Amino acid sequence: MMKSHARNSQPSSSRGRLIAAVVALVAVVATVSVWLSQRNSSAEEAVSAHLPSAEAGPAAPPPSNTGAVTALDKTFLTKVRQAGLWEIPAGRLAQTHASNEAIKRAGMHLLDGHSKLDQLVREDSEALNVPIPDEATAEQQGWTNQLKKARGRAFDQLFVDLLRASHGKVFITVGEVRASTKNTLVRRLATQTNNTVQDHMDVLEDTGLVTDATLDDVASTIPK
Repeated sequence: MMKSHARNSQPSSSRGRLIAAVVALVAVVATVSVWLSQRNSSAEEAVSAHLPSAEAGPAAPPPSNTGAVTALDKTFLTKVRQAGLWEIPAGRLAQTHASNEAIKRAGMHLLDGHSKLDQLVREDSEALNVPIPDEATAEQQGWTNQLKKARGRAFDQLFVDLLRASHGKVFITVGEVRASTKNTLVRRLATQTNNTVQDHMDVLEDTGLVTDATLDDVASTIPK
C-alpha cells in the first residue's frame, strides 16, 4: 500500500511544480508589461512636453489700425451704424407684433446680429476717428413707424418686405468694401457685416414671405 501511495504522489507533485512554474511565468510577464507601459507613458509625456499646445498659445491679437481709410470706407461705417439704429427696434417689434414664429425668430437674429455690429462699428469709428450718426435716416425712421402701426399678418409681410430689401441692398456695398478696403479695421468689420447680413437674409427667406417684387427692387440697385 505504501508503494502504491508513493507512485500516485509523483504525478501530483509534477502537476504542482508545473502550476507553480506557470504562475511564476505569468507574474514575470505581468511585471514586464507594467514596466513597458510605464516606459512608453514616460516617453509620450516627454514628447508631449516639447509639442506646442493648441490651448496654451496666446489669443490672436486684434487687428491693428493700418491702411488708408477711403470715402467708401467712411460711408460703410455710417451705413452699418444706421442699419443697427432701425433694425434693432424692428427686431424688438417682431416679438410683440408678429403672428408668425418664423418672423419672431428673424427678429431675434436682427437683435443679436446688429447689437454686436453696433458695438464693433462704434469701437472702429473711435479708433479711426471717423464720426458716425446717432440717428437712423428719415427713410429708416419711416419704416420703423410703419412697423409700429402694423399687426399680425400685415406686420409679417411688411417686416419681410422692408428688411429683405434693405439687407439685399447693403449686401452689395459690403461686398465692394470687403473686396477693396486697405484698412484692417474696416476689413474686419466688412467681414463680420457680410456674415451677419447673409444670416439675416437667410432667416428672412426662411419665412416663405419674400416676394419677387422685393428681389426685383434689390436688383434694380445693382450697378450695370
